[in-house]
Amino acid sequence: MPTTVLPADRVDRIAVTEKVGYAAGDVASCLYYNTFSLFLIYFYTDVFGIGPAAAGTMLLITRTWDNFIDPVMGMVSDRTRTRWGKFRPWLLWMCLPFWISGVLMFITPDLNPTGKLIWAYATYALAMLVYTAINIPYGALLGVLTPDTEERTKFSSYRFLGAFGGNLIVQCTLLWLVKTLGRGNERTGWPLAVGVLGFAAMCLFLCTFASTKERVQSTPGDEPSTVLRDLRQLLSNRPWLVLGGVSILCLIWISIRNACLVYYFKYYVGHEELTSTFLVVGTVATLAGVSLTAPITRMFGGKKRAYISLSAMNALTMVAMYFAGPKDFALMFASQIAGSFLTGPLFPLIWAMYADTADYAEWKFGHRTTGLVFSAGTFSQKMGWTIGAAVAGWLLALYGFQANLAQNARTLTGIRDMVSILPALACGVTAVACLLYNLDFKLERRIAVELTERRGASAG
Repeated sequence: MPTTVLPADRVDRIAVTEKVGYAAGDVASCLYYNTFSLFLIYFYTDVFGIGPAAAGTMLLITRTWDNFIDPVMGMVSDRTRTRWGKFRPWLLWMCLPFWISGVLMFITPDLNPTGKLIWAYATYALAMLVYTAINIPYGALLGVLTPDTEERTKFSSYRFLGAFGGNLIVQCTLLWLVKTLGRGNERTGWPLAVGVLGFAAMCLFLCTFASTKERVQSTPGDEPSTVLRDLRQLLSNRPWLVLGGVSILCLIWISIRNACLVYYFKYYVGHEELTSTFLVVGTVATLAGVSLTAPITRMFGGKKRAYISLSAMNALTMVAMYFAGPKDFALMFASQIAGSFLTGPLFPLIWAMYADTADYAEWKFGHRTTGLVFSAGTFSQKMGWTIGAAVAGWLLALYGFQANLAQNARTLTGIRDMVSILPALACGVTAVACLLYNLDFKLERRIAVELTERRGASAG
């Protein structure tokens, strides 16, 4: 689909306030996302009383169903027509349901084991559906804020400064909020604490809606697209297919590691209170890495080379974690700082690369489906998150984990492996998979120039 954009001199003068406003949306998303990825299995096993294998299976089934809603939401948002644009209005419409659905997940009614599972399935499915309805359009918004690939990288860097800022808020405040608001009762504290974070998320999404503008817009009178045509072109988009695989692998290792950190410090190290400190230190290092995404990308000679190199080095830091004993705090924290710094640029890079694949699709097929490309990218990441969380629950059960009891040597060894060797292997495979990505800096510039010429001709 041919597109039109605002004049170049106006596109280049995007204010920092708009980039900060866009970043606010990922702060909002990660107030929930980080809560789910770090603490949800722990909440289900140690607070609500669901077994780890049952919790892992529930996460797999529920998230898999939700993941297939992502492309549908992408196509719906691509076809949305309002005076606010295609993607921004969804932030306005869904921010209140986003808040409410998250709180419902952490309410713990007094039910039998079967009833608890039914409640977990129902509330988690609802929360993920609402998360999809607001997060897919938010992610796709990056593809229409500006047609300039370098400006997109800047927007993406701001976005993930916001994302890890949201992570930092969760890591610094959530457990404290649970303890303070619940007055020692976790079953009371969790929904109240999540309610506070959810209200903040709603306000932040409204800030993003109010402060951003969609500049890349469809040309009136274009031939309407069909669902089959959009899907066929997506599956013919090689760079997107590769990024999808890379995203799945990346989120698998991140999810396994993150889900097990609270168990690692509670049972292996014996100091559960260190969990928050460990996470906060890592997030600060991640923020430092995110802030240096642009120079790091230039240093390695492009997004692809940077992603591969950072992933390979990151795998080595997790191997180092394997050799840390329960009292080797220096090695634990050194591995966390180094690995988190290297992880930081990966997320801005992958989403800037997704924006490039949307350009590639328009360049190759003459038809732009920004929402579908980004929704399918989110599908891949959520699938990795799904698989990683499910595998974490299954491995805990396989290693003989029992909640709130002293663990045997086999279980402790398994927990250690789940924050070191296993994610390191998946991270190394991620780096290898990225070798198949075929958009380099030279082709990106060629695509940008030719699309600018086409858009100018279409506008004329």
